[in-house]
Amino acid sequence: MPKQFLVALVAFLYSVTCAGQSPAPVKAKYAAGVIMPNHKTQQQINTEIGAVYDRWKANYLMEDIGVKGRYYIRYQNNGPVTVSEAHGYGMVSLAYMSWYDKDAKRYFDGMVRFFKAHPSNSNKYLMCWQQGIRDGKVVSVGGSAATDGDMDIAYAFLLADKIWGSNGEINYKAEALLVIDALMQSVVHTKYKTLKMGDWANHEGSRVNDGTRPSDYMLQHLRSFQKATGNAAWQTVTDSTYRVIGHIFKNYSASTGLMPDFAERKDGNFIPAIGQLLEAPADGSYSYNSARFPWRLATDYVTHGDKRAYGQLAVLNSWIRKAADDNPSKIYSGYKLDGSVLPGRNYQDLTFQSSFMVSAMADKRNQEWLNKLWDNGVARHSSYFGDSITLLCMIVASGNWWLPD
Repeated sequence: MPKQFLVALVAFLYSVTCAGQSPAPVKAKYAAGVIMPNHKTQQQINTEIGAVYDRWKANYLMEDIGVKGRYYIRYQNNGPVTVSEAHGYGMVSLAYMSWYDKDAKRYFDGMVRFFKAHPSNSNKYLMCWQQGIRDGKVVSVGGSAATDGDMDIAYAFLLADKIWGSNGEINYKAEALLVIDALMQSVVHTKYKTLKMGDWANHEGSRVNDGTRPSDYMLQHLRSFQKATGNAAWQTVTDSTYRVIGHIFKNYSASTGLMPDFAERKDGNFIPAIGQLLEAPADGSYSYNSARFPWRLATDYVTHGDKRAYGQLAVLNSWIRKAADDNPSKIYSGYKLDGSVLPGRNYQDLTFQSSFMVSAMADKRNQEWLNKLWDNGVARHSSYFGDSITLLCMIVASGNWWLPD
């Protein structure tokens, strides 16, 4: 048999075998100088992330009550059962891990059906932010949408289009465009071109409605939205977001690189929230919302090499390594922007540890620190929030966060 024919036959059979899932991890192309864990082989890395994914999926992926083939991510045992944030995490994770999970498409499509069954009451193309159980059924209890969940959902649709195509039961590309356009319509501030906190913030000009949440700053998503739609306004949003980040870094966290949970508009600029803006008196500190910021900012640097991110990441990495004495177990669960630990927060939570895994990738000087953070993510698990963030950070750190562009 001619060698060329044999090679072609093997390739064909391999593609058929892997139909409906990614055939192998897609090695992402990262910016120059970006590092990944180097204390293990890529095969070992992929094996470990597969185990973390299996653990996450077993603990949190749930079938809807009384509705076969519809899925959501359980985020707590009591009270409301899920939120759009969790749904976005789930859809992105399933798409990126489809090379590993032969059932990923089935679960992904089930999550799409759940998403469409729970629209926001302000924009039907976005998702109601919270669901709970009433009379034995999962129903929407939150009303409006939260920005972060729908940003991840839109991005997951773009990933699905590249993995499975859009000619089947679900037109992933069309769904992505609907959500992306809805985000532009409902959560981008018409004057400042910044990300508002949800589609409920429709009375612009008030302190809360003009406010913004740095954990929503998925800069790499914004670039993908622009490429998918051809809408240059997304570049404006990216630039506006970087200006907010830069102003707060320069004026409020120059020694740490931290960002607050919430920021408000005052005297022509966005500043850390003064007292309670949306959730708590510590809204201007680095807490459970902004704990995701190192991952989100660093992902843009890792994938695009934007120099606007590098300086802050360098400060952030230097500060946390010194504050934690290069020990992930000494990363505490909340800080003021000056780096002092928030009262009562000297405990450990994966939510605060794993995001630094991605920020560490920005510089080779962080190699040993990155390796430690990787091992910490493999060994530890705690709750939906920390486990979901850890999985997503490990997808980036493993080299598997390819772009759907």
